[in-house]
Amino acid sequence: QVQLVESGGGLVQAGGSLRLSCAASGRTFNSYAMGWFRQAPGKEREFVAGISRSGGITAYSDSVKGRFAISRVNAKNTVYLQMNSLKPEDTAVYYCAARDNTYPTIREREYGYWGQGTQVTVSA
Repeated sequence: QVQLVESGGGLVQAGGSLRLSCAASGRTFNSYAMGWFRQAPGKEREFVAGISRSGGITAYSDSVKGRFAISRVNAKNTVYLQMNSLKPEDTAVYYCAARDNTYPTIREREYGYWGQGTQVTVSA
């Protein structure tokens, strides 16, 4: 079992950057692929980025590719989401999630553990 706590959200102007962190409890963090999802007001939750257990494989949604970067430090039980060139449409609650598998997936139902979310607001 793993518990996830996100941090690093906030208010930023368009074009700015933020780095989200997700700290995991437990000693088996490197057993899980990790994902970042987001949910904007009135919209369904969507996949943003994912990373494999070792960190060697990453995946991104088309909307963030080239602007966001996911990474992990297994020794620190932490996964990060570096967000650059932020746009107002990136405004959402961002969630990290853990999947008991080697590889991430875009399908949120395959992630068994979720954090509480952190708000990111990008002003125009």
